[in-house]
Amino acid sequence: MSGSTREAPSSRFLFPDVQDFLTPVGQAINDDFLGDEEALIRSLADRARLDPAQHDEVQATARKLVEAVRRAPAAKTGLDAFLRQYDLSSQEGVILMCLAEALLRIPDDETADRLIADKLRAGDWASHLGDSQSLFVNASTWGLMLTGRIVRLDPQDVAAPEGVMSRVVGRMGEPVVRTAMRQAMRIMGHQFVMGRTMKEALDNSLSGANRRYRYTFDMLGEAALTTADATRYFDAYRTAIGALAARVNEYPDFESRPSISVKLSAMHPRFERSHRQRVHRELTPRLVELCRLARAAGIALTLDTEESERLELTLELLAAVCHDPALAGWNGFGIAVQTYQKRALPMLKYIVGLARETNRILHVRLVKGAYWDAEIKRGQERGLPGYPLYTRKPNTDVSYLACARYVFDEGRSVLYPQFATHNAHTVAAVASMASKAGIDFEFQRLHGMGEELYTHVTDPSGLGIPCRVYAPVGEHEDLLPYLVRRLLENGSNTSFVNRIVNENEPIDAIIADPVRTVDGYDQVAHPRIPQPLDIYQPERRNSLGVHLANGAVCKAMADRMEQVSRRAWVAAPLVGGDERSGSTDTLRNPANHADIVGSVTHATTDHVRAAIEIAVQAQPAWDATPAGVRGDALDKAADLFEESTAELVAMCVREAGKSVPDGIAEVREAVDFLRYYAARARHEFASPQRLPGPTGESNELSLHGRGVFTCISPWNFPLAIFAGQVAAALAAGNAVLAKPAEQTPLVAAHAVRLLLQAGVPAEVLHFLPGDGAIVGAAAVADPRIAGVAFTGSTDTARIINRTLAARNGPIGALIAETGGQNAMIVDSSALPEQVVIDAVQSAFNSAGQRCSALRVLCVQEDIAPKVKRLLAGYMEELVVGDPAYLETDVGPVIDEAARAMLEGHAREVMQSAAWHHRIGLPEATRAGTFVAPLAAEIASLSMLEREWFGPIMHIVTYKARDLEALVDAINATGFGLTFGIHSRIDGTVRRVASRVAAGNVYVNCNIIGAVVGTQPFGGSGLSGTGPKAGGPFYLHRYAHERTVTVNTSAVGGNASLLAME
Repeated sequence: MSGSTREAPSSRFLFPDVQDFLTPVGQAINDDFLGDEEALIRSLADRARLDPAQHDEVQATARKLVEAVRRAPAAKTGLDAFLRQYDLSSQEGVILMCLAEALLRIPDDETADRLIADKLRAGDWASHLGDSQSLFVNASTWGLMLTGRIVRLDPQDVAAPEGVMSRVVGRMGEPVVRTAMRQAMRIMGHQFVMGRTMKEALDNSLSGANRRYRYTFDMLGEAALTTADATRYFDAYRTAIGALAARVNEYPDFESRPSISVKLSAMHPRFERSHRQRVHRELTPRLVELCRLARAAGIALTLDTEESERLELTLELLAAVCHDPALAGWNGFGIAVQTYQKRALPMLKYIVGLARETNRILHVRLVKGAYWDAEIKRGQERGLPGYPLYTRKPNTDVSYLACARYVFDEGRSVLYPQFATHNAHTVAAVASMASKAGIDFEFQRLHGMGEELYTHVTDPSGLGIPCRVYAPVGEHEDLLPYLVRRLLENGSNTSFVNRIVNENEPIDAIIADPVRTVDGYDQVAHPRIPQPLDIYQPERRNSLGVHLANGAVCKAMADRMEQVSRRAWVAAPLVGGDERSGSTDTLRNPANHADIVGSVTHATTDHVRAAIEIAVQAQPAWDATPAGVRGDALDKAADLFEESTAELVAMCVREAGKSVPDGIAEVREAVDFLRYYAARARHEFASPQRLPGPTGESNELSLHGRGVFTCISPWNFPLAIFAGQVAAALAAGNAVLAKPAEQTPLVAAHAVRLLLQAGVPAEVLHFLPGDGAIVGAAAVADPRIAGVAFTGSTDTARIINRTLAARNGPIGALIAETGGQNAMIVDSSALPEQVVIDAVQSAFNSAGQRCSALRVLCVQEDIAPKVKRLLAGYMEELVVGDPAYLETDVGPVIDEAARAMLEGHAREVMQSAAWHHRIGLPEATRAGTFVAPLAAEIASLSMLEREWFGPIMHIVTYKARDLEALVDAINATGFGLTFGIHSRIDGTVRRVASRVAAGNVYVNCNIIGAVVGTQPFGGSGLSGTGPKAGGPFYLHRYAHERTVTVNTSAVGGNASLLAME
């Protein structure tokens, strides 16, 4: 994909078009995007509060519903029965979900057999077998259904299930068991999916007791990776609407007809705010076409809402459809509103205004939300100032009721309300509100869930209120992501689905009014879910991120980046706080060589000698400074870095060619290094450690700075690694000579200025930009240098090591982090879509210029064709271009020398590759040093004699039986930095992870972006010396140890011993 083709962008950073910053939708809903949970819930509670009479009425209705459910026979099938046996606190439930998802798509028998054996050994199946009346549950428990016949188990199998697999396999053979398990997993699939085709789903919806419900159908599938995926989902929705249109006459009226629910991310591979204009160009016409077809068919169409960062774009497409002249007067369009989001009420206000503006009735489906755990994790990972959603279930319940009241009060005549819930109190409260408002509405539930509850809700002798079932349609292989969301919503022991049928659970607790529950909280936010910035407390504060999903935040960031970019950036040697003169060079943006970023003055060997002399004199006083004081200076520097985020990111973008998200991540990593090493210094350097010994003796071990450290950092992380090395050396009590990479001295110079401003003495920290062969060599060879911290190539590390060894003087310490021939192994149990996402991120993020980047993707041959097809399609969605814009995925390589070297290798590898895919470069990239991402299949790992530091992913296929030999080949490269494995077989993961010689092993995720204090980074062998940066042992290498032993009984005997009775 090409980057932006706009010739005259209105904005220099983040978005080319200024209209993409502050959209009407964003301005309407985003004020409370990450709002204060306490204030929001207190306000919503007042809106949701029932008067005493209505409260009593709701409680009575809810109680009757729960009692009716408990009197009814237990469900024989479906999710309710399954969840009753296997909630998310059950290891066996998780195992069965993994089996059901993976087994149906594993193509080879060998891996399938390993998966079955691996999972069935891990569970306590005896505690579940026979406990349920549901054939579905018991068939799932053992999974031994042969063409509809249940294999009877011996009593010893029931009593000792841990050995059943070996006995069953011995009696029947692995192929029979494999076939049986696959059949059982298909039975599970039937329970979760309404039908594999729309015809099958419609037939099922009209059979037996299903006829009591209305239906909305959702096509199974997740966010599209490729344009082909998006087209396939679009065609599936179009076909589904056609199938519904052919049968609308079987229903008495519009609302009773089945409808369609649409996931926008399934119909566009880049349904992201950063690609807003492309989404409007490509997806809006498709959505309008579907809506026109739905209108012509006489059915409703509802937009599902997904992750919070997609909400603004979703509402923009909602508005585009509402304003389409061909759809004027159509009252069948709608959207889901997630009430766990803090923006739920502003969203409803916007929808009401849109309905009035376009003179239509919009369907509104109130839901609680299905992405809660992912949103919490994302907020923590990104260091957001708060969460976009509520952290307690009762808080979400309060939000739901407040939104329901708003719908009834303000949505009259413009909204058709639909309330999706499995909670008896919510049902009763909504029914009561609706009765007072006199407005027609319907309830909704998920297929396979809440059947017992809604039997009584829909029955004329009960509440007599219609209910629509949200029913997935599609192949069972596409089930897992949908199923996981449903289980996370409803599968825990705290969910209503489980509690309503648990006779040990008091009814009063189940039907508790959430408003009164919240009223009783001293702290509204969940006390065990720390805010994103507090996840590392009490040790330190998490680094602050930038909330790029909020246009107002983006605009402030872009404006500041533009402002600071008007200044001339300069870097010059700083020796003892004095700027030194010398020869200068101009620095240019690697994405656009016409953009002059700034200038650098090069240090000389005289500057190096002067800096060493000052540093040697100043270091003892700095080492004697209390560790807490040194830590305070680093903490202050971290705060200054955060305050300077926009400027530092602008420098990373223009000087190093980093994307804006990568630049933000780099600032955050630098901040984390500063705070982490400050905390470690306080913990380990502040006071001596008392050691054991005989009576009458005191033994203490203390840590001290080694002396003067030379820190030599790379251009690929010009701020984070630079700041990390310097911070570690300073925290340990050393003076520092900081030598940045020749290509990126500007951002390093600014970092040094901030460190000095924070209180690091100028005599202790010296800045020496220049040629490594001159400045670096002089700063290493001097015998007064106590140690060197280096990140770069293995060859340069060897030179430094030899230089240190050849000096006449104290033996210097070397801390080196070099490169890696980083591999990822993928077996056939892995999910290909997730593999492709993680591989592309790992190989092409930062244009492949990371030490941790993926160099070799090793794919089991049974799934290699599918992985390569998906990979090629996903690569075509990548945008190569100006890293200053959020739409860009791949920026430039650092300079012409790097580009020429990589292009030479690319030509060579493509000539011999069994398969390769490379995307084209847009014309605009000619202004810089860009390399088009390449994936190429090679014959073996042995073809790679060195690391290729750029956006080139090599692919190797292997047979399942050759896994051990593959691990040996990876180890034989001599590198040992990062490694990834994608597999659903725990035994495989454990075996491979224990054998591979890598410093950082990642399972079922990408292999880049190690987090300070959480994933300490570093390798061994050709990848470095250790210890790991950002880990608890890193500062030790910057220190020397001193033991002091005192004979306390030397004068007058041992008083403490004599005083004992």
